[in-house]
Amino acid sequence: MALKIEMLRAFCTVAQTGNLSEAANRLGRTQSAVSMTLKQMEDHLGKKLFEGERKNQLSPLGEQVFDLAQKQVRQFDQTVQSIEMAAEAIHGLIRIVSVPSVAALVFPPVLEHMTARYPGLKVELRDTDTQQVLDALAEGKADIGIASGYHPLNGVKAVPLFEDRFGLVCSAGHPLFQQDSPPSIADVTGAGFVRNALCDLIRNERFVEASSGADVTIHNTHSLITMVRTGKWVTVLPQTVARFMPETTAFRPIADLPDRREVYLYQRDRSRFAALSEECCAFIRACDLFSGLSNGLPG
Repeated sequence: MALKIEMLRAFCTVAQTGNLSEAANRLGRTQSAVSMTLKQMEDHLGKKLFEGERKNQLSPLGEQVFDLAQKQVRQFDQTVQSIEMAAEAIHGLIRIVSVPSVAALVFPPVLEHMTARYPGLKVELRDTDTQQVLDALAEGKADIGIASGYHPLNGVKAVPLFEDRFGLVCSAGHPLFQQDSPPSIADVTGAGFVRNALCDLIRNERFVEASSGADVTIHNTHSLITMVRTGKWVTVLPQTVARFMPETTAFRPIADLPDRREVYLYQRDRSRFAALSEECCAFIRACDLFSGLSNGLPG
């Protein structure tokens, strides 16, 4: 018997809750039905997914299956949601995915402009990292994408949107922000420095070498800013992030770090509502969201 998505969902729910009763309640099924589903999975695989009968500890195989199954269930649910939205979108549908630092600036005015112009328009907005932006475009799960850097994709055109400088992000009361002269790379990386995914875009050899020994890496921007606000940690981020940071947090250029992040606007060549997608991209390019930054990168 082939594995089915609902079998994976049942397994993931049991693994998350640690007991059959709670999992059955969440799934809206009987406990015996969930137990039978797990047995069918284990019979198909020929190995146990849980240690013992209590279902509160995964086997080594169970841990691997759980990681893979979670991703598949999440992807399946997102696909179903997109299909249902597309079916209901008699007035049109636009799906935009963006890196978080730009999404915070772009999503509100885009949503206001497009829904005012087209009442009844369905809009799907999602913020995630650059790789997942590119994956969504390549897999046809997004019509428009905003990502850091230029990445050629078949069937997707990319135009430069803006570039912003990397700099120190710290609490407003931190000594590196209060001092008269701009801090150096050595100052920043020697003062409770926390790496983040965007640091990988920096090619400056001095920074790469100095930051490689960082003890802490945080990928979630919100968690990163929360750490920085304590005054005990600092990080390096593009200037755009400073637009939505709390007042107690500050951005400052780094004297010997001239590197800039390039941000591109991606648009699928073929989408169900191509005219709406084109107008939305034109609005993003035209609106004054990135003043103070450098627009018009070379293609």
